[in-house]
Amino acid sequence: MPDEVDRLVEDWRRERSDLDLRPLEVLSRVSRLSHHLDRARRAAFAEHGLESWEFDVLAALRRAGAPYQLSPGRLIRETLVTSGNMTNRVDRLLTRGLVERLPDPDDRRGVLVRLTEQGRTAVDGALEELLRRERQLLGGLDDQEHARLAGLLRDLVTPFETS
Repeated sequence: MPDEVDRLVEDWRRERSDLDLRPLEVLSRVSRLSHHLDRARRAAFAEHGLESWEFDVLAALRRAGAPYQLSPGRLIRETLVTSGNMTNRVDRLLTRGLVERLPDPDDRRGVLVRLTEQGRTAVDGALEELLRRERQLLGGLDDQEHARLAGLLRDLVTPFETS
C-alpha cells in the first residue's frame, strides 16, 4: 500500500529522473517515524508529569541500579548535555522532589545525584507508558521483522556513535 513517501518519491522521479532517490525512500520514512515517536514520547512523559529532559535524567539514574545515584559528570555523559545545563536540570528536579543531592563519600568536594522514591515512581510509570506507545508504533511488525529492523537500524547508527 503506497504511503506519502511513495508519492513524494514518485513526484521527484517525474521531475528529476536523473537522481538516485533511494535514500529518500528510507530516510524520509525514518524522519516521519521520528516525528510520530517524538509525539508518543512527549505524551507518555506528560501523562506522568515529566518533560523529555526530565525523563532522560531520571532514566539515567534509574538505569544505574540501586541506590540509583550518579555523579553530575556521569549524568552529563549519559544525557549528552553541558555542565551548566545539567546543574540547571538537577536544580529543577531537586525542587520537584524527584532527586536529591548527597555528598560523595569518595570525594569530599564531590556530590552525587540520587533518585528519590517519587522520582523512581515517575520514571517507572513514564517508561511503562512509553513502551506501551512504542509497541503500538511497531505493531505492524512480527518478531522476526522487528529483530531485522533493529539490526538494520543498528548498522546505520553505529558509525555515527563510534566517531
